[in-house]
Amino acid sequence: MECISAYNDLKLQKKYKYVIFKLSDDNKEIVVDSTSEDGPDYEDFREKLINATTKSRGKEGKGPRYAVYDFEYQLESGEGTRNKITFIAWSPDDAGVMAKMIYASSKEALKRSLPGIATEVQANDADDIEYESLVKIVSKGLAAV
Repeated sequence: MECISAYNDLKLQKKYKYVIFKLSDDNKEIVVDSTSEDGPDYEDFREKLINATTKSRGKEGKGPRYAVYDFEYQLESGEGTRNKITFIAWSPDDAGVMAKMIYASSKEALKRSLPGIATEVQANDADDIEYESLVKIVSKGLAAV
């Protein structure tokens, strides 16, 4: 499966900083939407989530996504750097009801196929995916932000 292979490239080879997943147009499988091959720019990642679209009944609108991000942060205590692979379920409040239902029902299957995820975050608006907010959650408040 393409998703598992991209995830392993992130987790084991450190080839990517993030992988964004989406449902295929026929809603039958989860596919890779994009990766961080162009560099680990968090703002680029955030923009891709915020601007994601999904087609539903012939109309295009805001779209949910799944993402895996390898957060690296410094501990405030000065004890060094930590990495935590975080699963983000992006489901914007203004996305279509059908799209949100399909994403919600397929999330667990994807998560089960990606071993080693340290944290899961449910994000529903742009503030939920601010870098500082996520680092606080991922580090349980121990990061120097």
